[in-house]
Parts: sequence; C-alpha cells; structure tokens
Amino acid sequence: MEARTSIGFPSAYLRLARPKQWTKNGFVLAGVVFAGEAVQASSIVAALLAFVAFCALSGATYAANDILDVKQDRGHPTKRLRPVASGEVPVPLAIAFAVLLAVGGLILAFSVDIWVGIAGLSYLGLQAIYTPVLKHIALLDVMSISAGFVIRALAGVAAVGEPISPWLVVCTGLLTLFLGFSKRRYELFDLGEDARVHRKNLGDYSIEMLDQMMMIMLAATIIAYIMYTFTFSFQLRSYMMISVPFVIYGVLRYMLLVHRDGGGDPDTLLLRDRPLQITLLLFLAVVMTVIYVF
Repeated sequence: MEARTSIGFPSAYLRLARPKQWTKNGFVLAGVVFAGEAVQASSIVAALLAFVAFCALSGATYAANDILDVKQDRGHPTKRLRPVASGEVPVPLAIAFAVLLAVGGLILAFSVDIWVGIAGLSYLGLQAIYTPVLKHIALLDVMSISAGFVIRALAGVAAVGEPISPWLVVCTGLLTLFLGFSKRRYELFDLGEDARVHRKNLGDYSIEMLDQMMMIMLAATIIAYIMYTFTFSFQLRSYMMISVPFVIYGVLRYMLLVHRDGGGDPDTLLLRDRPLQITLLLFLAVVMTVIYVF
C-alpha cells in the first residue's frame, strides 16, 4: 500500500493522461485524409507523429487539470476515483509527469514541422488559460474547447504541408461546439442540483438552454459541411455530396444518445456505440473513394 501512495502504479499514470480521450486527437489526422495525402508514406508518418505529439500534450493538460481540481474532484461521485484525487498518484509526481508529457510532446511536434510545434504551443497556451480561468466562464468554456479542436485540425494540415478547404475548419469549430454543449448537458444531468457546487459556471446553464444551443450548432454543422462539398471540382461535387447523409445521421445519432436516459458521457459515446462507429467508417470510405479514386 505504501508503494501505491508514494509513487503510484504505472497504470495510474496512464489513466492520468486519459487515453480514452485521445480519440479527440483524431482531428489531427483529418488533414492527411482531406488533403489527398493519405497515399503518401511521408505524409502518413508526419500525421501520425503529430497525432502522438498531441496525445502527449493533451495528456499533460488532463494531468494538470486533475492537479488543479483535486479538491473539487474529491467531492465528485466519479471524479474522486481519478489518480490524483484518490491519492493513487501524489501531486508532486503528477506535476512532474505533466511536465514530462508537455516537453516530450512539444519536442516531437517541432520535429515534425515548425508550424506543428507552434500549434502545440498554442494548444498548451490555450489550456493554460482555460484550466484556471475560461473553464469557469459560461460559453467561453465551450468555445475554448472548440478552439482546442481547431488547433488540432490545423496542426494536422501543417504536418502534411497541403492546404484544405476553409469550410472544413469551420465544420470542425461548429461540430466541436455541438459536442462541448452536449458535454455540459451531461454534466448538468449527472450532477443534478449539485452541479454548481462542482463547477460554478454550470449554474449559468440549463438543460433547456443547452438543447437549443446544440440544435443551432447541429444545423450550422450540417450546412457548413454541405458548403464544403461544393469546394470540389464540378466533376467531383456530386460524388462528394453522397457523404452528406452520413454526416446528418452521425450528428443526429449522437444527439439521440445524448438525450437517451441522460446520454452517458459524450466523451466515450463513439467508443461505445456501434452505429456511430459504422457511420464513421462508411463516411470515411465515401470521402476517400471520392478523393483518391475518382
């Protein structure tokens, strides 16, 4: 038991970096697909290295977040089981682990491309403001989360060195706003009357308000993606529009799950829902066929 409380188990450090959340870094890989570089070995390697770099950087921010929120997490029904809140990983070692991940992630990012490194620095800078300040301000909290995803997407574009349609960046921002509002909705549902105690800004939200915000972002995301399909050449435009139904079904399916019995944690819905997984695979199959075959 002493070893557990003094240095922590290796598995605890992995959980501290929250590998289940690394699916979010999949936005880094979007650039290599939509830029038409997924058949170039060098581009694939660069994109994968950028992905690994952002897994390390995001892991560092999750660890830092757990350190700063340790007191609140200890009173939370599920977050009290996190490595730092439970005492499994001591705070000093958690700090060292976060620094190690951040430095390692930046070194790897700059080794891929200077702009990937700058994106990594921007991401850490955003998180440095988000965790102590923006996280507690309604609307700005979700907009900050969305900005983090946009930075990931731009890092992926920088990794392959090929431009993509600006509409894809807009889609990323709108879609992640939708996901961010769905996460706040889940937190309100999960915590109930204690929501404001665990996070002050949750008192500024209501489930009804968040439902409206989610609907606005959902509609805007679909419209933005349809506009993206029109950025292709005239010959490919009609083929790319075949992917639109998959986007519509995907976001509607996600919203259905969020509303079903409270929805469960939106962060893990993709990992647990088979229809969503199949829809994503079919969407990628259509997009890659249009980009790489026609």
